[in-house]
Amino acid sequence: MTPPITGFPAISIVDDGTASAAAANSAVATAPSGRGGHAKVVIVGSGPAGLTAAIYAARANLEPIVLAGYVPGGQLMITSDVENYPGFIDGVQGPELMDMFRKQAERFGARIMDVDVDKVDFSARPFRLWADGDAYTADSVIVATGASALWLGLDNETRLRGRGVSACATCDGFFFRGKKVAVVGGGDTALEEATFLTRFATEVVMLHRRDQFRGSKIMQARALANPKISVRWNREVIDVLGEEVVSGVRLRDTETGQEVVETTDGLFLAIGYRPNTEVFRDWLEVDEKGYLKVHDETLSKIDGVFVAGDVHDHRYRQAVTAAADGCKAAIDAERWLEAQGSSEPVAGAVAVATS
Repeated sequence: MTPPITGFPAISIVDDGTASAAAANSAVATAPSGRGGHAKVVIVGSGPAGLTAAIYAARANLEPIVLAGYVPGGQLMITSDVENYPGFIDGVQGPELMDMFRKQAERFGARIMDVDVDKVDFSARPFRLWADGDAYTADSVIVATGASALWLGLDNETRLRGRGVSACATCDGFFFRGKKVAVVGGGDTALEEATFLTRFATEVVMLHRRDQFRGSKIMQARALANPKISVRWNREVIDVLGEEVVSGVRLRDTETGQEVVETTDGLFLAIGYRPNTEVFRDWLEVDEKGYLKVHDETLSKIDGVFVAGDVHDHRYRQAVTAAADGCKAAIDAERWLEAQGSSEPVAGAVAVATS
């Protein structure tokens, strides 16, 4: 039996690893802010994966709690026009789409808290999570915390996101038809993005800090053979230019220090992603890139903890695939709870999702 963690309401764990209903009710009643408590499913995160999981879980009468994060909505909150999500003929704004996801989940009874998860304990059921000073217990957890694009950290880069600055060629390449764009990076992601963008742009300039790419030989050969792609070696971006939209970038030669301006209508960052897995790394498996590992679609190595969305998917990274993952995780959690004899309302099912 795992000893209680300091600061968490005492919950008795019976031999089969589940909490008694009385203990769960006590946890709800004694949460310091009145926000914590127990749920059949707790979903941490509020991107397409997390909120789709919440919709499905709520419709299954699992009464999920969603720990949405201090900045809810995932990466679509910094995406302007979304034209590749099914059902929106004229496209939709990213924040508007996520607001609709959220309202739909709330309509079916999902309880959404805009707090970050600080710590978890998956050593026994009910699983335990802490967020903003409140404690939560769950019978099952869905982790869908997503991944964050890496940025250069420039003020104007931040100011012009969605107005020429992007981290997703698949999402935004269409808007640059007939224009010139620049791609920052030297790995396979940058080479793939640059090649994809040649479908729309008249010219694609690759900006790389070194004198050779780090990507695979086949991707290098494909990009360098494309007549629309040119490369500026030993160049780092030190500023993004433009008032309302991107008009160019200021570059510094990494060998000579000389600065030049490159005109461009768009700037695509392809320097990698960071999966939001820090709080789970002591409990769940991660791969060599830091993404969570899944087995049989959504299962983690811990029975009752499920994974959905970009927190494990570094191949597709699309809103529609993340949403599909959220659906699968919620269905898997529901079936798992039924197999545990939890077809009636039970304490503690946690779904963690922020993609």
